[in-house]
Amino acid sequence: MSSNTPNPHSGEQTRTARPATGAWFTLPYREAFGQWWDAVSPAAAEAKVLSFLPFNQPGPATDVNHPHSIKTSPNDPHGQRKATSSMVQLSGKDRILNEFNITRVGEEVKEDIVMLHGYGAGLGFFYKNYDGLSSLPNWRLWALDLLGYGRSSRPPYIIHSKDPVQKVREAEDWFIDALEEWRIKRGLDQFTLMGHSLGGYLAVCYALKYPGHLKKLILASPAGIPEDPYAVNNTEALKSDPPSDSAPQTFQDQDTPTTPPPRRPLPKWLTYLWDANFSPFNFVRWSGPLGPRFVSGWTSRRFGNLPKEEAEALHTYAYSLFRQRGSGEYALPYILAPGAFARDPLVRRIHKLGTLGVPTVLMYGDMDWMDVAGGYASEHAIRSTRIEDPTMQKWATDVKGEAKVLVVRNSGHHLYVDNWREFNEMVRGEMRDVERRSERFFKMGLRAGGQ
Repeated sequence: MSSNTPNPHSGEQTRTARPATGAWFTLPYREAFGQWWDAVSPAAAEAKVLSFLPFNQPGPATDVNHPHSIKTSPNDPHGQRKATSSMVQLSGKDRILNEFNITRVGEEVKEDIVMLHGYGAGLGFFYKNYDGLSSLPNWRLWALDLLGYGRSSRPPYIIHSKDPVQKVREAEDWFIDALEEWRIKRGLDQFTLMGHSLGGYLAVCYALKYPGHLKKLILASPAGIPEDPYAVNNTEALKSDPPSDSAPQTFQDQDTPTTPPPRRPLPKWLTYLWDANFSPFNFVRWSGPLGPRFVSGWTSRRFGNLPKEEAEALHTYAYSLFRQRGSGEYALPYILAPGAFARDPLVRRIHKLGTLGVPTVLMYGDMDWMDVAGGYASEHAIRSTRIEDPTMQKWATDVKGEAKVLVVRNSGHHLYVDNWREFNEMVRGEMRDVERRSERFFKMGLRAGGQ
C-alpha cells in the first residue's frame, strides 16, 4: 500500500478525507426543493460537467440533424483537437445514441477508442479522462450514452422471451445491437473498447457476439463476472450449456487476501422488488422535491473528495439523469440477479475472448467493491485458452489468449474518477500497446480481425 503523501511523479491523485456529517442525505430540504422546482435539463447538466475539461467544449447536441463542434486553441499543449456532440439516429422507433467525440486536428486517424459508462450513468462521468486519453497522436476518442441511459433516447423496454437464457440474451442484445449499428454508421472497422461496470459487462458481450472488430478490450471494474455464491441451482435455472473440453475450469482463490467474503443475502422485500423489475430510480421520480435530497445520499459519498464545484455539477448531472423516464434500467434485472451478480456470469464464457485472440485488460480499484478475484479468474481462463485464428495468434504474440489484471491505487469502483491520473496513464499504456501491434501488423499486411 502506498503512502498517503502525494508523489508528484507517480500520477497519484491527492485524496482529502471527507468530513463526517452523520447524515445520510446531505442536501438540505430547502436546496432540494429549489433543485426540483428549477430542475436543470440533462443537456445543460452534461454541458456543465464537461465545462471542467481544460479545453473548449461544444454545446450539447439535442437533435440528430445538428451536431455541435468546436476546436481547441491552436496553442493546445497536446495538439489542436476538435470536440463534437452528436445525437446519432439508429433504425427503428425512438433509438438515438448520445455521442461525444474528440478528433485530433490535422492528423491521420489511425486508432479509435470507444468508452461505455455504467448503470444509471452517462458519458459525462468520464470528464476526468477525456483530456488525457485524447492526447495521444493519431487517436480518435468516442464516448456514448448507452441506449436507454444518459441523454440517449429512452424507448420502452419490453421483454419478449420466455426462456430464462433467452431473456438474458435479449436484454444484452438490446444494448449491444445498438452499439454495433452505431459502429457501422460511424464507419469504424476495428477499435479499442473500454467499459465501466455494466458497460464492461456489455463490452464483453459485444466482443463475443460481434467478433473481429476489437483490437483490445479494457474492462474497468466490470460487473457480472463471478458466480453468485447465493444462487440456488442457477446453472440449471438458466439451462446453461456445459463447458466445452477446451474451456478452462474457473476458480476463486479463497486464500487470496484481496478476496472479500460474499456479501450477505439481501432482505426478501428488496429481492422481491428487484425480481418484479421495480427500478430504484422510481424513488427519485416519485419523491418530487425530495428527489435531489435522496440523490445526495449517493453523490455526496461518491464525489465527496472532488472540488466542491465539480461535486455539485456531478450531483446535478446525476439527478437530471435519474429523474428521466425509465428505459434501459428495466433490462437490468434480466441481466443481474439481486446483489449485482449476473444471472449468466461472464466467468463461464469469458474464456472465449482467448479463443478470439482479443487482448483483455481488467482494471480494479484497490478499494473496489467488485471482487478482483473474478478478474484473476478471468485472466486465468483467457490465458488458458488457445487462439483459434492463426492471424490473431500473431496479434496476441502467442498461441494462447492474452489477459491481465491492473489495480489502481487509492480508488474504488469508480476508479476512473477516484484516481484519474493513474487510471489515465494505465489506459494510455494499453493504447500505446495497440499502436505497436497495429504497426507490426501493417508491416505484415494483416489486420487484427484476421484475413
